[in-house]
Amino acid sequence: MNEHTNCKNFGQYLTAKREEREITLREMARKLGVSAPFLSDVEKNRTAPLTKDRLKRVSEVLCLTTEEKNTMYDLAGRQRNTVAPDLPGYIMERDYVAVALRTARDLNAGEAEWLQFVENLKKREG
Repeated sequence: MNEHTNCKNFGQYLTAKREEREITLREMARKLGVSAPFLSDVEKNRTAPLTKDRLKRVSEVLCLTTEEKNTMYDLAGRQRNTVAPDLPGYIMERDYVAVALRTARDLNAGEAEWLQFVENLKKREG
């Protein structure tokens, strides 16, 4: 979460991104198919973050970068006290991912080990 580190929660992040794009609360609500009072409650953290489908729509409406979208998903997951909403399907469909996560947990893998793992995977891209 490199950017918007001052945003401590999902609602603050959503508000910051919406305002950056100069989209009003009412306009954003309309584009998401929700009421303005509901969206206001989401932004003020008076209600849970949006559903996975609505989060996807938020990323489209706000033209979020991959990093911004990942930050949004992470904040939504943290606020719900669960894994980011874009990950459960990937984890559930691949038994080896759960095995890898449990192994890392059992061996108390640290940040450096996970960063090395991610770097190794990224080398496949280019």
